[in-house]
Amino acid sequence: MRHKILHLIGSFHEGGSERQAIQLARLSRETGHFEVKLACLDANGVLRVEADEINFGEIPEFPLTSFYDRNALRQARRFARFLREREISLVHTHDFYTNVFGIPAAAFARVPVRIASRRETTGWRTGAQKFIERCVYGLSDSVIANADAVRTQLISEGVSGERIVTIYNGLDLERVRLPEEFNPAAALRELGLPEGDHQLVTIVANLRHQVKNHAMFLRSARTISQNVPSARFVIAGEGDLMRGLRSMAADLGLSEKVFFIGRCKSIGELLSVSNVCVLSSTAEGFSNSILEYMAAARPVVSTDVGGAREAVVDGQTGYLVRSDDDDAMAHRVTYLLSQPALAREMGKRGRQIVEQKFSCKRQLERTQQLYDRLLSQSPSSHRQAQKNRARVSIGAEPGATRQ
Repeated sequence: MRHKILHLIGSFHEGGSERQAIQLARLSRETGHFEVKLACLDANGVLRVEADEINFGEIPEFPLTSFYDRNALRQARRFARFLREREISLVHTHDFYTNVFGIPAAAFARVPVRIASRRETTGWRTGAQKFIERCVYGLSDSVIANADAVRTQLISEGVSGERIVTIYNGLDLERVRLPEEFNPAAALRELGLPEGDHQLVTIVANLRHQVKNHAMFLRSARTISQNVPSARFVIAGEGDLMRGLRSMAADLGLSEKVFFIGRCKSIGELLSVSNVCVLSSTAEGFSNSILEYMAAARPVVSTDVGGAREAVVDGQTGYLVRSDDDDAMAHRVTYLLSQPALAREMGKRGRQIVEQKFSCKRQLERTQQLYDRLLSQSPSSHRQAQKNRARVSIGAEPGATRQ
């Protein structure tokens, strides 16, 4: 009898944590090694269609308005009851909110194995939030960090290093194919970008968090534009910050050169027509965007935050610059635009690194190894497995083979 695994995600809105969680759940389900289920705090978002197509069956929602009201307690009890009724052996949460909600409820339900996740370093959480999450980690059997930089940060916050496992994000290479597989003119038309002799500098990051620091990108764009008149700038992402960034672009005299394309469904097409790709964040865990850039064989210029240097090899697959140093970013991007052969070579090296180190297959293997190890060490998971096997045996017809 297979162990039952449940992934708890915050929502189905487009985001790195959400996409990674759904991708991991899908791949784990496809192996048939575990019986995989999915639950959420918010059932809304564009990724819900993708989750429904995977056919997880029932995807229960446990909506929260706050962690500090009666509804939170009611939803936690619902979740614990759901876990007991479904006889879940392992709960895997994927971000701050699902950690804080899901791990204590899973402990209350006596789920044998509980795994939390951490995907950011600094600059995201208040002191109180860090304290609460640290308490939650104490109820977890393991904490998955998606970069060694995140692991180091967790240890500095008092989490035992023995409890932390680094498992890098995995990228589906089918999602980001090589540039030669696309028709550039058709891709530009589909994306609503101008055709002609332009060089595109692209950033893919949500417009919901100030830590993505699009302001740095726009300041760099002004300097790049002065040095490379053919440069055009693409901001892909959606969120409440868009209006302010549009206004800033106008103030910098870039209204005709910066294109806000919103949420991009055709990420492969966008990267195929981009010359240089950028990340300007002040804080990160391990950026999915960087992996997508590299998988598309694009050179990367990124701020040296979080796990960026664990993917980008400075001077070989792109360049790392100090956070908020827009002059350094502009200098590096300008240089790459002026050296197309070097840019292509850097992109090829980046693709090779993603294939070797950051594939979906690698992520799945390491995650399932962790699941198997923790389940094998848990006495309660053994008791649950024996209970399940007994049920199968009791329910079998005479002469039937036990599974």
